[in-house]
Amino acid sequence: MEPSRDISRLIEIMAALRAPGTGCPWDVEQTFSTIAPYTIEEAYEVADAIARNDLDNLREEAGDLLLQVVYHARMAEEIDEFDFGDVVEAITRKMIRRHPHVFGDDKARSAGMAKGMWEKIKAEEKAEKRAARLARGLDPEDHGKGFLDSVPVALPALTRALKLQEKAARVGFDWSEAAPILDKIEEEIGELREALASGDTTAIKDEFGDVLFAFVNLGRHLKLDSEAALSGTNEKFRSRFHHVEQALEASGRSLDEATLEEMEALWQQAKGR
Repeated sequence: MEPSRDISRLIEIMAALRAPGTGCPWDVEQTFSTIAPYTIEEAYEVADAIARNDLDNLREEAGDLLLQVVYHARMAEEIDEFDFGDVVEAITRKMIRRHPHVFGDDKARSAGMAKGMWEKIKAEEKAEKRAARLARGLDPEDHGKGFLDSVPVALPALTRALKLQEKAARVGFDWSEAAPILDKIEEEIGELREALASGDTTAIKDEFGDVLFAFVNLGRHLKLDSEAALSGTNEKFRSRFHHVEQALEASGRSLDEATLEEMEALWQQAKGR
């Protein structure tokens, strides 16, 4: 087995890894659910390489993410559901259909993407998908029957909160402006204080979640993505803490040896840079 630029080689490798008796024991025992966390992790590693502008690493991480698609397709093929070719055909059909202004006839290309066309195409796709699921004896609503059920559960919690709020806002369930949300945040913090005073761990968890949800809502009204905002703060914290670490190291001390007061002084120094 030799490396190749051809996708068929990767498909062959995955088939060999999954072959009972001769394949890799770990790969053979995996299922969709056990592989799903790795799929999410690889997507994050792709995003991390992009954030660091590390294109060498991006090439590697993009390959790891592609492997996840091949992995899921192989497991589906083993139970006669679909294979990698079906995955490719489905996404190419979707891209062609959703871009008539690029792939359509001369009239469609010259007209551009007409207003409302995107919604029309999506509605047609949804109807076809529903009919296909019914034909297979499946529940026609693949994400559930509720209005918000199509928002994926596996999204990061802050992102899912944003998506839920955005979808609810489409039918008018929303604040008209940001200011009242600040009042709501103060109300939620008050309820969190009461939960803390009660010592009820379940109530504390619930109220803490309500505070976070309200902050995401405020960010949305301020045109801020909470996930992106927190990512920036995370990096700021990492950078400042690294300054503390370096300053201590320069003085011949370690983090374990420093007092909180010493670290706080160096932290303030880092903030002032």
